[in-house]
Amino acid sequence: MELFNYFRSSASYRVRIALALKGLDYDYRAVQLVKGEQMQEAYAALAPSRLVPLLVDGEHRLSQSLAILEYLEETHPEPPLLPRAPAARARVRAIALDIACEIHPLNNLRVLKYLVGPMAVSEDDKNRWYRHWVETGLEAVERQLAAAPSTYCHGRTPTLADCVLVPQIFNAQRFDCRLEHVPQVMRVFEACMKLPAFEETRPEKCPDAS
Repeated sequence: MELFNYFRSSASYRVRIALALKGLDYDYRAVQLVKGEQMQEAYAALAPSRLVPLLVDGEHRLSQSLAILEYLEETHPEPPLLPRAPAARARVRAIALDIACEIHPLNNLRVLKYLVGPMAVSEDDKNRWYRHWVETGLEAVERQLAAAPSTYCHGRTPTLADCVLVPQIFNAQRFDCRLEHVPQVMRVFEACMKLPAFEETRPEKCPDAS
Protein backbone atom coordinates (compact mmCIF):
# COMPACT_ATOMS: atom_id res chain seq x y z
CA MET A 1 0.00 0.00 0.00
CA GLU A 2 0.96 3.63 -0.56
CA LEU A 3 -0.33 6.53 1.51
CA PHE A 4 -0.19 9.97 -0.06
CA ASN A 5 -0.43 12.41 2.82
CA TYR A 6 0.87 15.53 4.51
CA PHE A 7 2.33 15.45 8.00
CA ARG A 8 0.09 18.23 9.39
CA SER A 9 -3.08 17.02 7.72
CA SER A 10 -5.38 15.74 10.45
CA ALA A 11 -7.24 13.62 7.91
CA SER A 12 -3.93 11.99 6.94
CA TYR A 13 -3.03 11.42 10.58
CA ARG A 14 -6.32 9.53 11.04
CA VAL A 15 -5.28 7.01 8.41
CA ARG A 16 -1.72 6.68 9.71
CA ILE A 17 -3.13 5.80 13.13
CA ALA A 18 -5.49 3.19 11.71
CA LEU A 19 -2.75 1.57 9.63
CA ALA A 20 -0.52 1.42 12.71
CA LEU A 21 -3.28 -0.02 14.91
CA LYS A 22 -3.83 -2.77 12.36
CA GLY A 23 -0.12 -3.38 11.89
CA LEU A 24 -0.21 -2.66 8.16
CA ASP A 25 2.90 -1.62 6.27
CA TYR A 26 2.76 1.11 3.64
CA ASP A 27 4.99 3.43 1.66
CA TYR A 28 4.83 7.03 2.84
CA ARG A 29 4.29 9.50 -0.01
CA ALA A 30 4.51 13.14 1.03
CA VAL A 31 2.30 15.74 -0.64
CA GLN A 32 3.31 19.24 0.43
CA LEU A 33 0.01 21.10 0.73
CA VAL A 34 1.56 24.47 1.59
CA LYS A 35 3.55 24.28 -1.66
CA GLY A 36 0.43 23.39 -3.64
CA GLU A 37 1.68 19.97 -4.75
CA GLN A 38 -1.87 18.63 -4.46
CA MET A 39 -2.90 20.92 -7.33
CA GLN A 40 -0.30 19.60 -9.76
CA GLU A 41 -1.56 17.49 -12.61
CA ALA A 42 0.57 14.50 -11.64
CA TYR A 43 -1.24 14.23 -8.31
CA ALA A 44 -4.63 15.13 -9.77
CA ALA A 45 -4.27 12.13 -12.08
CA LEU A 46 -4.20 9.96 -8.97
CA ALA A 47 -6.63 11.94 -6.80
CA PRO A 48 -9.31 13.82 -8.78
CA SER A 49 -10.38 15.70 -5.62
CA ARG A 50 -6.78 16.93 -5.19
CA LEU A 51 -6.98 16.24 -1.48
CA VAL A 52 -5.05 14.12 0.99
CA PRO A 53 -5.03 11.43 2.14
CA LEU A 54 -5.06 9.04 -0.78
CA LEU A 55 -4.52 5.33 -0.17
CA VAL A 56 -3.39 3.18 -3.05
CA ASP A 57 -3.93 -0.52 -2.45
CA GLY A 58 -3.11 -2.49 -5.56
CA GLU A 59 -5.50 -1.31 -8.25
CA HIS A 60 -7.65 0.62 -5.78
CA ARG A 61 -7.28 4.35 -5.22
CA LEU A 62 -9.18 5.45 -2.15
CA SER A 63 -9.86 9.00 -0.99
CA GLN A 64 -11.62 10.58 2.00
CA SER A 65 -10.18 9.52 5.34
CA LEU A 66 -13.36 8.03 6.84
CA ALA A 67 -13.98 5.98 3.71
CA ILE A 68 -10.39 4.74 3.92
CA LEU A 69 -10.85 3.82 7.59
CA GLU A 70 -13.99 1.85 6.75
CA TYR A 71 -12.14 0.12 3.89
CA LEU A 72 -9.30 -0.89 6.20
CA GLU A 73 -11.83 -2.18 8.72
CA GLU A 74 -13.54 -4.32 6.09
CA THR A 75 -10.38 -5.65 4.45
CA HIS A 76 -8.34 -6.07 7.65
CA PRO A 77 -10.90 -6.60 10.43
CA GLU A 78 -8.37 -7.40 13.19
CA PRO A 79 -7.97 -5.65 15.49
CA PRO A 80 -11.42 -4.10 15.04
CA LEU A 81 -11.97 -0.37 14.98
CA LEU A 82 -15.72 -0.78 15.27
CA PRO A 83 -17.60 -2.68 17.99
CA ARG A 84 -19.93 -5.53 17.08
CA ALA A 85 -23.28 -4.23 18.35
CA PRO A 86 -25.11 -2.01 15.83
CA ALA A 87 -25.91 0.72 18.38
CA ALA A 88 -22.30 0.80 19.56
CA ARG A 89 -21.04 1.00 15.98
CA ALA A 90 -23.42 3.90 15.35
CA ARG A 91 -22.15 5.70 18.46
CA VAL A 92 -18.51 5.35 17.37
CA ARG A 93 -19.37 6.65 13.91
CA ALA A 94 -21.36 9.54 15.38
CA ILE A 95 -18.43 10.68 17.52
CA ALA A 96 -16.12 10.46 14.50
CA LEU A 97 -18.57 12.43 12.36
CA ASP A 98 -19.01 15.11 15.04
CA ILE A 99 -15.35 15.86 14.43
CA ALA A 100 -14.86 15.01 10.77
CA CYS A 101 -18.04 16.72 9.52
CA GLU A 102 -18.87 19.39 12.10
CA ILE A 103 -15.41 20.70 13.10
CA HIS A 104 -12.78 19.85 10.52
CA PRO A 105 -14.41 21.19 7.30
CA LEU A 106 -14.68 24.70 8.78
CA ASN A 107 -10.99 24.80 9.60
CA ASN A 108 -9.10 22.99 6.90
CA LEU A 109 -6.33 24.65 4.92
CA ARG A 110 -8.54 25.58 1.95
CA VAL A 111 -11.01 27.44 4.17
CA LEU A 112 -8.31 29.25 6.13
CA LYS A 113 -6.58 30.34 2.91
CA TYR A 114 -9.85 31.65 1.54
CA LEU A 115 -10.54 33.61 4.71
CA VAL A 116 -7.21 35.47 4.62
CA GLY A 117 -7.14 35.65 0.80
CA PRO A 118 -10.33 36.60 -1.09
CA MET A 119 -12.23 37.40 2.14
CA ALA A 120 -9.37 39.62 3.41
CA VAL A 121 -9.84 38.46 6.99
CA SER A 122 -7.01 39.39 9.35
CA GLU A 123 -4.74 36.73 10.81
CA ASP A 124 -6.18 37.38 14.27
CA ASP A 125 -9.76 37.02 13.05
CA LYS A 126 -8.86 33.87 11.16
CA ASN A 127 -7.49 32.37 14.37
CA ARG A 128 -10.60 33.47 16.26
CA TRP A 129 -12.70 31.68 13.63
CA TYR A 130 -10.61 28.55 14.01
CA ARG A 131 -10.77 28.51 17.79
CA HIS A 132 -14.50 29.18 17.91
CA TRP A 133 -15.45 26.20 15.78
CA VAL A 134 -12.97 23.85 17.40
CA GLU A 135 -13.86 24.80 20.95
CA THR A 136 -17.63 24.69 20.43
CA GLY A 137 -17.42 21.55 18.33
CA LEU A 138 -15.45 19.71 20.97
CA GLU A 139 -18.16 20.58 23.49
CA ALA A 140 -20.50 18.27 21.56
CA VAL A 141 -17.88 15.51 21.64
CA GLU A 142 -17.41 16.10 25.37
CA ARG A 143 -21.13 15.52 25.97
CA GLN A 144 -20.98 12.30 23.95
CA LEU A 145 -18.06 10.99 25.97
CA ALA A 146 -19.45 12.12 29.33
CA ALA A 147 -22.67 10.19 28.67
CA ALA A 148 -20.77 6.87 28.71
CA PRO A 149 -17.23 7.33 30.06
CA SER A 150 -14.64 4.70 29.13
CA THR A 151 -10.92 4.41 28.58
CA TYR A 152 -11.19 5.46 24.95
CA CYS A 153 -14.03 7.07 23.02
CA HIS A 154 -15.96 3.82 23.28
CA GLY A 155 -14.79 0.97 25.44
CA ARG A 156 -11.39 -0.27 26.47
CA THR A 157 -9.79 -0.47 23.03
CA PRO A 158 -9.27 2.28 20.43
CA THR A 159 -11.90 2.69 17.76
CA LEU A 160 -12.42 4.64 14.58
CA ALA A 161 -13.56 7.55 16.76
CA ASP A 162 -10.20 7.73 18.51
CA CYS A 163 -8.44 7.79 15.13
CA VAL A 164 -10.40 10.96 14.35
CA LEU A 165 -10.27 12.58 17.80
CA VAL A 166 -6.52 12.60 18.36
CA PRO A 167 -5.55 14.53 15.19
CA GLN A 168 -8.16 17.17 15.97
CA ILE A 169 -6.62 17.74 19.40
CA PHE A 170 -3.18 18.12 17.82
CA ASN A 171 -4.56 20.86 15.60
CA ALA A 172 -6.38 22.47 18.52
CA GLN A 173 -3.16 22.62 20.49
CA ARG A 174 -1.26 24.06 17.53
CA PHE A 175 -3.76 26.93 17.32
CA ASP A 176 -3.85 27.48 21.09
CA CYS A 177 -7.49 26.48 21.46
CA ARG A 178 -9.05 26.36 24.91
CA LEU A 179 -9.27 22.73 26.03
CA GLU A 180 -9.81 22.83 29.78
CA HIS A 181 -13.58 22.83 29.20
CA VAL A 182 -13.46 19.32 27.67
CA PRO A 183 -11.88 17.10 30.38
CA GLN A 184 -13.34 13.84 29.03
CA VAL A 185 -11.96 14.61 25.59
CA MET A 186 -8.50 15.30 27.00
CA ARG A 187 -8.58 12.21 29.20
CA VAL A 188 -9.26 10.04 26.14
CA PHE A 189 -6.60 11.89 24.15
CA GLU A 190 -3.99 11.22 26.83
CA ALA A 191 -4.95 7.54 26.98
CA CYS A 192 -4.53 7.25 23.22
CA MET A 193 -1.14 8.93 23.23
CA LYS A 194 0.20 6.20 25.51
CA LEU A 195 -0.19 3.76 22.61
CA PRO A 196 2.58 3.45 19.98
CA ALA A 197 0.10 3.62 17.08
CA PHE A 198 -0.83 7.18 18.06
CA GLU A 199 2.55 8.34 19.33
CA GLU A 200 4.74 7.03 16.52
CA THR A 201 2.56 8.45 13.74
CA ARG A 202 2.21 11.96 15.20
CA PRO A 203 2.91 14.80 12.76
CA GLU A 204 6.38 15.78 13.95
CA LYS A 205 7.62 12.22 13.53
CA CYS A 206 6.66 12.03 9.85
CA PRO A 207 9.38 12.00 7.15
CA ASP A 208 8.19 15.32 5.68
CA ALA A 209 8.09 17.14 9.03
CA SER A 210 11.73 18.25 8.86
